[in-house]
Amino acid sequence: MALSSADLPAIYSLLANSMSGDESVRKPAEAALSQSENRPGFCSCLMEVITAKDLVSQVDVRLMATVYFKNSINRYWRSRRDSGISIEEKTHLRQKLLSHLREEDYKIAMMLAVLISKIARIDYPKDWPEFFSTLANQLQSADVLTSHRIFMILFRTLKELSTKRLSADQKNYAEITAHFFDYCWHLWQSDVRTILHGFSALAQNFDPNALEQRQDELYLISERWLFCLKVIRQLILSGFPSDAKAVQEVRPVKEVSPVLLNAIQSLLPYYSSFLKGRGNFLDFVKRACTKLMKVLVMIQNRHPYTFSDKSVLPPVLDFCLNKITEPDPELLSFEQFLIQCMVMVKRVLECKEYKPSLTGRVMDESVITLEQTKKNMSNVVGGVLTSLLPNERIVLLCNVLIRRYFVLTASDLEEWSENPESFHHEQDMVQWTEKLRPCAEALYIVLFENYSQLLAPVVVSILKEAMSGCPASAIEITPGLLLKEAAYGAAAYVYYELSNYLSFKDWFNGALSVELSNDHHNMLIIHRKIALVLGQWVSEIKDDTKRPVYCGLIRLLQAKDLSVKLAACRSLCSHIEDANFSEHEYLDLLPVCWDSCFKLFAEVQELDSKVQVLNLISILIAHVSEIIPYANQLVQFFQKVWVESSGESLLQMQLLVAMRNFLVALGYQSPNCYSILLPILQRGLDINSPDELLEDSMLVAVNIIEDYVILGGTEFLNMHAAAVAKLLDLIVGNVNNRGMRSILPVIDMLIQCFPLEVPPLINSTLQKLIVICLSGGDDYDPSKTAVKASSSAILARILVMNTNYLAQLTAEPSLTSLLQQAGIPVEDNILLSLVDIWLDKVDNTSSNQRKTLGLALSIILTLRLPQVLDKLDLILSVCTSIILGVTDESADEDSSSDNMSSSRSHEDGTIVSKELRKRQIKFSDPINQLSLENLVRENLKTCGAVHGEAFNAAISRMHPSAFAQLKQALKMP
Repeated sequence: MALSSADLPAIYSLLANSMSGDESVRKPAEAALSQSENRPGFCSCLMEVITAKDLVSQVDVRLMATVYFKNSINRYWRSRRDSGISIEEKTHLRQKLLSHLREEDYKIAMMLAVLISKIARIDYPKDWPEFFSTLANQLQSADVLTSHRIFMILFRTLKELSTKRLSADQKNYAEITAHFFDYCWHLWQSDVRTILHGFSALAQNFDPNALEQRQDELYLISERWLFCLKVIRQLILSGFPSDAKAVQEVRPVKEVSPVLLNAIQSLLPYYSSFLKGRGNFLDFVKRACTKLMKVLVMIQNRHPYTFSDKSVLPPVLDFCLNKITEPDPELLSFEQFLIQCMVMVKRVLECKEYKPSLTGRVMDESVITLEQTKKNMSNVVGGVLTSLLPNERIVLLCNVLIRRYFVLTASDLEEWSENPESFHHEQDMVQWTEKLRPCAEALYIVLFENYSQLLAPVVVSILKEAMSGCPASAIEITPGLLLKEAAYGAAAYVYYELSNYLSFKDWFNGALSVELSNDHHNMLIIHRKIALVLGQWVSEIKDDTKRPVYCGLIRLLQAKDLSVKLAACRSLCSHIEDANFSEHEYLDLLPVCWDSCFKLFAEVQELDSKVQVLNLISILIAHVSEIIPYANQLVQFFQKVWVESSGESLLQMQLLVAMRNFLVALGYQSPNCYSILLPILQRGLDINSPDELLEDSMLVAVNIIEDYVILGGTEFLNMHAAAVAKLLDLIVGNVNNRGMRSILPVIDMLIQCFPLEVPPLINSTLQKLIVICLSGGDDYDPSKTAVKASSSAILARILVMNTNYLAQLTAEPSLTSLLQQAGIPVEDNILLSLVDIWLDKVDNTSSNQRKTLGLALSIILTLRLPQVLDKLDLILSVCTSIILGVTDESADEDSSSDNMSSSRSHEDGTIVSKELRKRQIKFSDPINQLSLENLVRENLKTCGAVHGEAFNAAISRMHPSAFAQLKQALKMP
């Protein structure tokens, strides 16, 4: 029965109760709301709660209403069934949303923008002309607040639509860009003039009353200006194909970029003006300048050829270089802006479009012409860069990076003194785009790679100058010592090229070994950087130097400063994992090494430090043959750490990795340590474990199962099928999303390897996966969305590889009962409900999973059910998108997967043959062998034969552009 305005009080109460901290109040409210989701009028009631004037102050309830509204859009907006949202209600809701643009609460306004963007994406392209015309008309006469909200909507909508991949969608997006760009650009330029005028007045008049009068309107204009910038950025980045592929000029890049640079130059002086006051406006200046430079970086990345125009690249690069090498004194504190300047220079230096083409012989004439055009453009840009970066300027930049940005400051030394452990992680593990020194180091590395022959002598010269100005015996903290520390870092980062100009043996014997023997407290500054050098120069350390280097690192591992110890810990990992690691030179150092590791672990406080030490222990176990003499020490250490790390699941996870390596190293003597391993696993796998370690311990157990499946194959399944099925049934539905994401790949692999045997064995587990797929609550929870998407892909795989079984599974009464117990409305045909999930979650899957969903959807076309025709256009649209979709993603995933495998093999000693077998299984996946294009073409004919004229009528209802894309995908005449 439909809901009406009379139900508003009840809906409001349920929304309020759904946020209660009392579970007895919250759970019934959530269940009632969930049951109301598919009732006509539910969204209209939510809309009234969101927009009611007397509920303006009830922000939490209104926000919750927007969440349920979004859930309903995702689930029922596409639906053509009686349940859900009628066409009339959709029309009313669109009008209501677009008429409520003056929402004052920012969070509510943002959620309304999200709702509108979701609706626009689903209804796109058939309703987009009217929708965007409405927005454009309202913008013409809007006040500041309304236009701000419209830009929020426009940005969210453009971001949603930019993910659509079909050429027809991209063409429509280009039309939207042409429709809005000029207006947005003119308004943005007008606003920046207003802002600069206001800032000028504020800088000259520090009267608080005058500030109060100007503040609100100026601040709102400033915020609108930033949102307008987001829209312009989105239009330029997504409204045009990247010129890196087509080498076609993107006009707005040349029009916009110089103005953005000019805005930065105009706003930047106010940074120093507002430093002594005007906190809000200082914050805006910082955000504006940083965002403007970020937009320029994004534009260069998306449209490198157009950006290389003489009106854009030269002034932008020149500006950034000047700010890096010759900043105003006040600007040195504006680190985020300096970081973006460095990012821009780095992107330009490493941009492959600006480098000479290395392509081989190409047969196709059009490709030859395109490549020749690219080559010509690269040569032109190369000339521009040469003029902008003469040798003198390159050498200057290198010097400035090392002498200014690498050098530790007084605040750095104070931070180090106060907390050496935190200082180590701050310097060692931070993302390079987040902090100034790591960013300068990243820029320096790219600069050196581009101009190694020019800069190698320069870096060696700086190193020798620093060593001469501060000899190995010097112990005072002077500018000379700090420069030497910076020079050591510079030499460490580019060891691969510098080794041709600098003998490591001479450097080590002449200075580093002497400095290592000096235990003065101040030498810790140099010792920490020596640890870095020794870790970076591993490949250049020859046999006659290995022993003293090992001894030096062990000495640093025993230092008094935690930052030095942790740096040594990291470098030791590099040496032990090195292919040329000399175990016989290291064996007699093992006792002191183990002892130092155990002591260091007890000394450090931070989780990252403990994990780092455990990683060294794990690597030692995996790479050193003589483990048995130290087995008792390790067993005692593992027991102690397990007890002391109660509640720290990440740490215990690393401990379990080390223990797994320990078992492998012990070989036939491994049963001797079962007395500690089994209680640990038993406690970790206890579903009622107070330490909430189920997921972490389960991951280790899952890895063990995966090993057996990969290496044991059919023999393992024949022996332990029942036990595996019982374990999977225990895990699925009883662990959190992280645990689910670790077990689902194993289930998928089992079904891939044994498509006929495994599904019946894990019937109960598969029923739980169906419940997960058909349940709600994954909005605003990417982890749950990933679980649902992966679960749906597994069920799709079964349909493709064992079609009859999935039909049987979805018809079982026990599944219907399970769904009812979970409070999920049971449809007449559960398989068709899964089809809705496949259609909804296809954008949340990997390329392989997406193809699996496409194959399953194509099989659905052969069903003798009239409801198939209701979903025909959506099924064909999704299949078309998959066939014509971007293929680069698959390559990226393969690369990512290989990298992950490589990383794991280094970190935890995973046997290489397992990874080889895993890749073989992945390569032989039947999904990879099937042609989606052929299957859709064949099954479409079957669908036509089964449904006759009704099929023809359904096809005729498809949007012309969608049908054209289908014909293109299937290579139909």
